[in-house]
Amino acid sequence: MSSSLSVASPKASRLILAAVCLAALILPLSFSAGAIATPIIGRQLGGSSTSLIWITNAFMLAFGSTLMAAGALADAYGRKKLFAIGVGAFAVLSLLLAAAPSVLWIDMLRALQGLAAAAALSGGSAALAQVFDGHARTRAFSMLGTSFGTGLAFGPILAGFLIAHAGWRSIFLFIAAVAVAAFVFGVPRMQESRDPQAAGLDMPGALTFTLTLVLLTSGIVEATDHALTSLAVVGPLLASTIFATLFVAIERRVPRPMLDLALFRYPRFVGVQVLPIGTCYCYIVLLVLLPLRFIGVNGLHETDAGMLMLALSAPMLVVPTFASWLTRWLSPGLLSGTGLLIAAAGLYLLSRVAIRETSGELVLPMLLIGCGTGLPWGLMDGLSISVVPKERAGMATGIFSTTRVAGESIALAIVTAILSVLTQSRLARLLPDRHAHDRSSIHEAAARLSSGDLAHAVLRLPDLGAAMLVTQYGEAFRILLHLLVVVTLISSLVVFTLLTRPKVPDVRDSVD
Repeated sequence: MSSSLSVASPKASRLILAAVCLAALILPLSFSAGAIATPIIGRQLGGSSTSLIWITNAFMLAFGSTLMAAGALADAYGRKKLFAIGVGAFAVLSLLLAAAPSVLWIDMLRALQGLAAAAALSGGSAALAQVFDGHARTRAFSMLGTSFGTGLAFGPILAGFLIAHAGWRSIFLFIAAVAVAAFVFGVPRMQESRDPQAAGLDMPGALTFTLTLVLLTSGIVEATDHALTSLAVVGPLLASTIFATLFVAIERRVPRPMLDLALFRYPRFVGVQVLPIGTCYCYIVLLVLLPLRFIGVNGLHETDAGMLMLALSAPMLVVPTFASWLTRWLSPGLLSGTGLLIAAAGLYLLSRVAIRETSGELVLPMLLIGCGTGLPWGLMDGLSISVVPKERAGMATGIFSTTRVAGESIALAIVTAILSVLTQSRLARLLPDRHAHDRSSIHEAAARLSSGDLAHAVLRLPDLGAAMLVTQYGEAFRILLHLLVVVTLISSLVVFTLLTRPKVPDVRDSVD
């Protein structure tokens, strides 16, 4: 079947949209709920600080690094087929995760789950682009963005509730049930569609791109456990640079590249890609770092931490829809840039809250961050799909979703490594005369603190005590928040510059 608009009854179209939105719901749900579950998984199954970091990073890295390849497969072999494979595999892997016997097994299964997520999202998003057109498509993709926000909003509170009443394994059982529902509602009603011009998967491009991201993230993650100049850090980073160069060279030569580099000539296309990068650093990283801080450092129960996280994530339930409504009068670029400014203000206010504070003073900064991020969040998906012809819908969703998810994985690895290095620096100032063996204890204690494991950090540096370790971690966290403010402000400036420019006639934009 060609890539022309699929003919489906209104009822079938609504059910297809519901199914794709359910799939979009469980992907961020798996991400944010996993962050809440990491501390208790570490307490029950053990594992090093690095292996616990990979519980989240393995999923995000596999997800982000294969999205463009999945988009190409959706165009070439069928959007319905890829959606069905992705959602089905996601359900099965979630069941296996519920029975995982060790952190190593969890890390491996989470990587496979990321591959399934890439197939589900690419196939489902490209299918929506065939079912809906015009304003209906804009509304459908707005609902898709809202579904992502809902998954992020309810992930922490749902995880806290399930952990408290049924254990962390029940999180994956719940996710499996939702995946089954998405399969049952969506797949039977979808009509298969393909891009008749598609040339299949660009295997050299897919391989070099995946290796670039895997090696880059691995090098950054290893910085939490090794010196920045060590081979474990420098080796992967150097190799990732080589593979990135190869990827660009390959994409310039193939007839139908996985990533059409020519699109980056359009300022508005570049501006759209900056939006998920900005939201990564002002919002997504906090969905992981704050639960680790609240549970692992402040000692909150998982349920209480989940409730507190609602101040950050609940705005995602309403603000994206509100942003879509505001586009009647204001441009998406203006709304998105303003949202990032609001989020930057929230980050700064959060940096002024004491590390031991776990209630009132945190609410306003977290609400500002959530509301500010919600403005571009509701507009990004619609903008991304509008910058390429509809027959390349799989590529468009693949590029944007890759920027979003791969950016999240890299951003998470970067901020975790920075937090570990900052904490290590502050601890080293307190213990300047330690021998090499003792310096390794400082390094490990900092890594443990950055992954929310205060108990093991105290065991490594018992002379300092828990109170002093928390104080030094808090100072490092404050400096990190200041860095996030700078990144968010720069992202806002770029968005104002590129997404409020006059439209380029060749580039379609049905949103503004």
